[in-house]
Amino acid sequence: MKQNKEPLVHLVKRDNVAPWKPWVIRAATILGGLIFICLLCFAELKVSPFKVIKYMFTGAFGNEHNVLVMFRQMSLLLIIALAITPAFKMRFWNIGAEGQVLIGAFGACACMFYCGGKMSDAGLIVLMLVVAIAAGMIWAVIPALFKAKWNTNETLFTLMMNYIALQIVLYFIKVWVPGGTGSLNPIKYGNLPQIAGGDYYFSMIFAAIITVAMFCYLRFSKHGYEITVVGESVNTAKYIGINVKKVIIRTLILSGAICGIAGFLIVAGIDHTISKDTVGGQGFTAVLVSWLAQFNPIAMIFTSFLVAFLTRGTQEVMTSSGITNNFFAQVVTGIMFIIILASEFLIRYQIVFRKKHKDEIGGNDTESAEDSKTEIETENVNDEQIETAQAEEPIAQNVEVATEKGVN
Repeated sequence: MKQNKEPLVHLVKRDNVAPWKPWVIRAATILGGLIFICLLCFAELKVSPFKVIKYMFTGAFGNEHNVLVMFRQMSLLLIIALAITPAFKMRFWNIGAEGQVLIGAFGACACMFYCGGKMSDAGLIVLMLVVAIAAGMIWAVIPALFKAKWNTNETLFTLMMNYIALQIVLYFIKVWVPGGTGSLNPIKYGNLPQIAGGDYYFSMIFAAIITVAMFCYLRFSKHGYEITVVGESVNTAKYIGINVKKVIIRTLILSGAICGIAGFLIVAGIDHTISKDTVGGQGFTAVLVSWLAQFNPIAMIFTSFLVAFLTRGTQEVMTSSGITNNFFAQVVTGIMFIIILASEFLIRYQIVFRKKHKDEIGGNDTESAEDSKTEIETENVNDEQIETAQAEEPIAQNVEVATEKGVN
């Protein structure tokens, strides 16, 4: 019988990989992605690759304002990524960070609208922070309760909560602005004080504090250990006495609270108002930031910086090329993300091609020769059997005739 041949190409999981190799692959991927972006911009915008690189670094580091804006954007993205990290580490796929940040921003803005001018700014800021955190916690704990009690699909549940939060914001904007303009003017009450003449530093300060706190929480606390165990195996967690339902609810409360802080910082420190674009998709981008960092809060500093740099850089390329919308910049950034995600596959697996050795070739030839010889021998035996049967047939007929005569 013929044996089944091995496939020409198959995937093998990498084992015992040196710690430095994944980072080399990531660095090479980022470099290759930048080269691809340069070629794409040259093909579509007729901008030379050298100018593309120049524009990208100018958009991120061209002047003090650009640097501060990039680090502010990086800080907000880092905070949101840190918010969803405990849930993701627990294998609770919280895709609702966009809505949780937005509802937190809405809570802060509602305080500004209804309480502005009726109390001191310091008291209003504290109230805004508390309400924003509470709103984010409530928005996150609702799917957590359903998951813990009825084992609902958290991915779909948290995703749908994003759209509900968006519609709530749009409804109240129409209530607050009856004229139908669809936008709320900046509110002068409850604004965070500026540091060094700008509104950039509060986000950075909060991001630094939350990063250190989250690292210690996940690495050294009992709650962090329980999150890790639940993420690895729910059955094991139950076996050793961990209350899984309690861990799910507690973790989502923490995620919602941090998302509420992010919403507070956007409203009180940057926009001073709210709109449907207040979060701007950062809740979804934060998923990529957290996943690329393998849920490590320290590594998220670098992944969030990479995303902020690409975003600011591609926007500058579009502006310098005379393109006023950010559509192409978003496409280019998305392509870069796909390339980076593909590199993670190569880090975990390697492609192996089957090699055909000489002994295998000789073995196959011998096997084929033996098969041909067997077939020839079989044919010869069949021919001999046919000739014998034909020779014996007349004899059998004569015996039958003689037998009939004897009987008669």
